[in-house]
Amino acid sequence: MNRKSFIQNAAVATFGALILPQSLFAFETNKTKIRVGLIAVGMRGQVHLNELLRRDDVEVVAIAEPDQRMIDRANKIFEKHNKKPVQYFSNGNYDYRNLLKMKNLDAVIISSPWEWHEPQTIEAMKAGKIVGLEVCGAITVDECWNYVKTYEETKVPIFMMENVCYRRDIMAVFNMARKGMFGEIVHGQGGYQHDLRNVLFNDGKQPYGGGVEFGEKGFSEAAWRTEHYRKRNGELYPSHGLGPVATMMDVNRGNRITHLSSMASKQAGLTDYIIKTGGKDHPNAKVKFNQGDIVQTMLKCENGETILLTHDTSLQRPYNLGFRVQGTDGIWQDIGSGGFNQGFLYFENAMEKNHKWTNSEEYIKKYDHPIWKKYEAQAEGAGHGGMDFFLINDFIECIKNNREFPFDVYDLATWYAVTPLSEKSIAENGSSQEMPDFTKGKYKTRKPIFGFENNI
Repeated sequence: MNRKSFIQNAAVATFGALILPQSLFAFETNKTKIRVGLIAVGMRGQVHLNELLRRDDVEVVAIAEPDQRMIDRANKIFEKHNKKPVQYFSNGNYDYRNLLKMKNLDAVIISSPWEWHEPQTIEAMKAGKIVGLEVCGAITVDECWNYVKTYEETKVPIFMMENVCYRRDIMAVFNMARKGMFGEIVHGQGGYQHDLRNVLFNDGKQPYGGGVEFGEKGFSEAAWRTEHYRKRNGELYPSHGLGPVATMMDVNRGNRITHLSSMASKQAGLTDYIIKTGGKDHPNAKVKFNQGDIVQTMLKCENGETILLTHDTSLQRPYNLGFRVQGTDGIWQDIGSGGFNQGFLYFENAMEKNHKWTNSEEYIKKYDHPIWKKYEAQAEGAGHGGMDFFLINDFIECIKNNREFPFDVYDLATWYAVTPLSEKSIAENGSSQEMPDFTKGKYKTRKPIFGFENNI
């Protein structure tokens, strides 16, 4: 058997082998209706609320949210679905603890500001509530170990809610990679390349942001997210770029990230935006932001692959997450927002070594992932082009059927740890930082789960 055939056959064998779901929960979860609470219903939490209310196998039991403006917006979502609002825990930032005391609650989805993720998740796990945790990066590596330690003590699982892994074209490329079409994968790229200036500065007076206020005068994410840009300098939002590439490289499931190195450009974009929008005499024009406009992080895997992440959210630019999957037999490069016709492919043999890109639309449609074909109708109208249906569907179906989450506490710890490690690397002029093995060796025998039809 030649090398290419070996890779293809091995990939297909792996793809077909994982049909038996593994038990995840140490307690009874086989239910027809999962009772869910939400901690924080800001803009992201509202998307989750909308998806949950679309389902007849979910009962939203309660919501913890201290901001009345967000409660009012959540109530409109209940109205849209012809459902009555539920119990709110809105008496300050710590009233979520009373939500966690509720006995008629199976799981919680946490969509709070980043600095609240670790304490709220740890408390939820200790209260016996299954956790769906929104994405970001950790504040410290110790936080990542806390997630792992608490899971291993309580056996209460966490689902890392990375929706970009479910993007239709990415799942098609994942399908192609599993079939061995890229040969041996060598390199991947991704990132968060998204102009967030009107999110980081938002006075709440316009529907999609505006003004130059943040902090106490800011609305929604501008009230807290911008402060991270003022104080920190690193890969602040790693999982959108890392998650999809990690699934194709079997990170934490036969492979692992061993170390990383990061560098950051200077900061100019946010100051420029404030001056152009609010004037050079606005007080915020004098604020010093530490976060570099472009942060690039190179990760190395134990099996030899490299991954390049780019964080680019402070300058003018069209949205594009910048994915690239490159192997010995092919390469895919994403150039748009995820539509079928917004990327390029090159397969040397199939294209007779013409060294010309082909539009990816035909291949993406041909290798559309079976899960997307199965649930396309149900995903119609869901957030982020349907991705959010698959995210919530995975969360609920795994709980209902006692199946292991495709992205678990070890993935969460690894993906989150990129942020503090990148901060340290940048502070040390790009020094190499070792990535802890949060699985403590278990990655060697853990099997891939994401993307297999029997597990969704």
